[in-house]
Amino acid sequence: MQYHSPTSFEDAARTAASASGVTRFLAGGTDVLVQMRSGLVLPDDLIDLKKIPGVNDITRTQDGGWRIGIAVSGAVLGAHEQFGKDWPGIVEGMELVGSTQVQGRATLTGNLCNGSPAADGVPALVAAGVRVEVTGLDGTYELAVEEVPAGPGKTRLKPGEVISAIIVPPRGDNGGDAYQRFIPRTEMDIAVVGCAVSLRLDGDTVSEARVALGAVAPTVILVPEAADAIIGTNLDDAALAALAKAASAACRPISDKRGTVEFRTEVAGVLAKRVALVAYQRAKGTE
Repeated sequence: MQYHSPTSFEDAARTAASASGVTRFLAGGTDVLVQMRSGLVLPDDLIDLKKIPGVNDITRTQDGGWRIGIAVSGAVLGAHEQFGKDWPGIVEGMELVGSTQVQGRATLTGNLCNGSPAADGVPALVAAGVRVEVTGLDGTYELAVEEVPAGPGKTRLKPGEVISAIIVPPRGDNGGDAYQRFIPRTEMDIAVVGCAVSLRLDGDTVSEARVALGAVAPTVILVPEAADAIIGTNLDDAALAALAKAASAACRPISDKRGTVEFRTEVAGVLAKRVALVAYQRAKGTE
């Protein structure tokens, strides 16, 4: 195995593009190092991104949004008071990734690029309309978060491309988001279903919304029909029932030892209602 420690994303992209075998990027390492130790992945080239300037930074963008470095840990993200006020749902999702020890290393970017449909850090990013900056041999471009995963353990990034930042939009006024999951145990388990909702209010009426589900399809999915069910409503019982129905209808889960298709489909609707209510309360400033 060859170990590389580039000092720019352009150098990282060139190194990845010239590699001929199995390549892995190292940011936090809580996925790739475990995979290496278990023998699941034995990379020919390991590209350590931690020495690139800015990878540990959380900064405001000119439009009032946020730029999150690819090596920012869950612990650092959760301790950032202003970001947590803007996007508590994103923090909630990331704080459910692993133990306290894992939080010191795990990153949103790694959680996304690992490609798990049950990734806790991803649904809230999708619901928030987050984009990633991708660097490759031809320069940089932005890609919606929901376009990154291609299936379990796979992404749509091309050979020689690497995510160089997470770009979070401005929260704006009268907005709120939230994330919850269902797991068999009380903590440190993989989501059987995960749900994130981000919305904005005009008075008491939902004027904008995005709903994302995890662990119910080959990738985390954005569900426009679920958002449409609550836009123009004050989240009354009829709207919540329509939201639950749309969320369940979007599910394409599998049955395994942790949950059946029927169970996951039902829980998706239940979670969608619960999470939407929390996001609504946050948007009103009552939660």
